[in-house]
Amino acid sequence: MNKKNNMKGANSDAGIRLDKWLWAARFYKTRSLATEALKGGKVHLNQQRVKPSHHAEVGQSLRIKKESIEQTIIIKHLSAKRGPASIAQTLYEETAESIELRDKLSQERKAIYAGMPKYASRRPSKKDRRKIIQFKQRKDQLE
Repeated sequence: MNKKNNMKGANSDAGIRLDKWLWAARFYKTRSLATEALKGGKVHLNQQRVKPSHHAEVGQSLRIKKESIEQTIIIKHLSAKRGPASIAQTLYEETAESIELRDKLSQERKAIYAGMPKYASRRPSKKDRRKIIQFKQRKDQLE
């Protein structure tokens, strides 16, 4: 039993597992998703790939890539417990460059989709189908 107690003390001094911190900070819904992201190279600690068991410490920089979004954050507090989102947001601080880049990419995505017609992403309604039928009938009458 002494060995277990000594091991727990050593882990708390060195920090907390990175996969556990990512889960507690609500970047990933489950710890296994956080572990997969770390193994897959989606998360970098101080510009280096790390294993899920690597210990996170206050002041370290994390680069997290999820889908098309990339965030750079600085660890402010450590927590092994997953709490409410309001508390989870106090565990880290996103860098100004990261916020600026995310806003820029968001504006670009909005501009791309602004030019697309609304109906391109949905099925035609009953009204739309009637218009299509009328158009085809007029076309047939002209021929």
